[in-house]
Amino acid sequence: MAQLLRPLLSSLLLFSALFGFAYPAAVTALASLAFPSKAGGSVVLVGQEAVGSSLIGQPFTRPESFWGRPSATAPSAYNASASGGSNLGPLHPRLLKAIEARVEALRPFDPEHARPIPIDLVTASGSGLDPHISKEAAFYQVQRVARSRGLSEKAVRSLVEQHVEGLWPGVFDEPRVNVLLLNLDLKNMEQTGVE
Repeated sequence: MAQLLRPLLSSLLLFSALFGFAYPAAVTALASLAFPSKAGGSVVLVGQEAVGSSLIGQPFTRPESFWGRPSATAPSAYNASASGGSNLGPLHPRLLKAIEARVEALRPFDPEHARPIPIDLVTASGSGLDPHISKEAAFYQVQRVARSRGLSEKAVRSLVEQHVEGLWPGVFDEPRVNVLLLNLDLKNMEQTGVE
């Protein structure tokens, strides 16, 4: 019996050390050298202070900020430990009621807007943590943000255009805007007095 257990235990210890410690440590070290920001969680720093991650959405609710997609995570919005969507189908009555409620909540902030609200401003993403909105959703908010901050719509629209990203927008990737990065640059623009 001992002759059988010794090779099994030796193999268990060897493979645990190799694939449980050595391999993950080597991959982490390599990733940290090749992609330091991504390996560290894509943390966004302002000075020395971490203000978020460019990979996880945050709740922006003030009129002078661009708003992201609603979050379906519970018990609180943008809860990274509870990532997941609502799993409601497109015709489910609860989803339709949630969309209607979100539309009604957005209307008072921009009453003169005649255009329809972009769908990603009233529906949660599959993860509930999406940090991006569509280019259309960002442009939809320009008027409200510019008015709330006392900036020209042209300057705010130009800032949004600078933040449109995607691998090859319109070909393999939909054009999108990272809400956290846009709001940080918007704050910088306001502080520098650009109009």
